[in-house]
Formats: sequence, structure tokens, C-alpha cells
Amino acid sequence: MIFIRYENGKGYVRAYPITTLILLANIIMFIVLMFNGGSMNDETLIRFGALTNVGPYASEWWRYVSSLFLHHGFDHLLFNCFALLVFAPPLERLLGSFKYVLLYLLSGLLGNIVSIAQFNHLGEPTYTVGASGAIYGVYGAFLYIAFFQRGMMDEASRKTLYTLLIIGIVYSFVASNINLMAHLGGLIGGFFIYGLLIRIKKPKKIR
Repeated sequence: MIFIRYENGKGYVRAYPITTLILLANIIMFIVLMFNGGSMNDETLIRFGALTNVGPYASEWWRYVSSLFLHHGFDHLLFNCFALLVFAPPLERLLGSFKYVLLYLLSGLLGNIVSIAQFNHLGEPTYTVGASGAIYGVYGAFLYIAFFQRGMMDEASRKTLYTLLIIGIVYSFVASNINLMAHLGGLIGGFFIYGLLIRIKKPKKIR
């Protein structure tokens, strides 16, 4: 089962430095928000990099990346950090640091692009924050492995992945304030980005 973590704290940091840095960035930015108006304050989120299609902020392209490290409330942060902590490490080990961070950021970026395009199409103002699009990109990479590199993933891990995706997509449809398009954009992006990355160099075997 590749999604079970056996490392202690120091071992985790040494084995998965990029995932550790992403987790730290999420936590640090949450603390920054808490001391500057709160993580659920719209004005604070916009000031620190939330992605929006409103006013002058809509043309600030850096927000497509900065918003990936902001979270709306502690529950939002907790769920995304847990997903990163548990499910992302095998992909970092598989791809290596550079390709892994590239997949993570590009998936999140694509998720945000799809999300804003959808809201612009509907003519609705919005702002969005969170690592979910990038995390779904990680799931998309594992989905590619489950479909096309079956020997690299055991059956229990495949079932866990499929269950996560089913629950996640259903929850995205039924729950309020969930950015479904960011999730779908990240998932599809991660699937195809992984497929491109492994053609640059043969991936290592997941251990």
C-alpha cells in the first residue's frame, strides 16, 4: 500500500523535501493571514493573493499561483495538508523533486485557469484559494499510473485512489463553496502532465 506512511518526522523531511516545503508554505501563509485579519476575511485573502475575476485584481496573473498557498479557514487547511502529507510523497519519490513540483504547480495553475474561465463564462464574480487543484493534479498522476502503469501500483492503492476520487467529486458537486472546476481542471491536468513528464525520462519504481 503506497499511501501508508512509515517515516518518522526527520525521515519524512529527508525523503520528501518538496512536499515538506509545500506544507510549510501553506501553514506559514495561514499564520500570516491569521495575524492580518483572518483566513476567512475576504479582503485579507485578496490582499495576500487570492485569485479573483473582479476589478483590477483580475489582471494580476501571479494570483494563479499565490492562491494555491492560501486557505479559507482551518478546516480547509487541515484537509488539504492531510492529503498532501499522506498521498503526495509517493509521487515525489517517483518523479523526483523538479518534475514533481512542476506537476504540482502546473496542475494547480490549470485548475485555476479552468475555474476562472467558467465563472467568466457565467458572468459571476468570484475569488478562490486553496491547494485542492494542485492536489487533484497529484491524484490525476496516480490515476494515469492506475490505468496505464498498473504494475507500479498495488490493488489496495488503486482501490483507495478510486474511492478518494469518487468521494471527492461527489462532495464537490453537493457541498457549497467547493470549486468543482478547479478540482476537475487539476485532475485532468495532472493526468496529462504526468503522461508527458514520464516520456522525458523513465520514472523510478514506487517504493
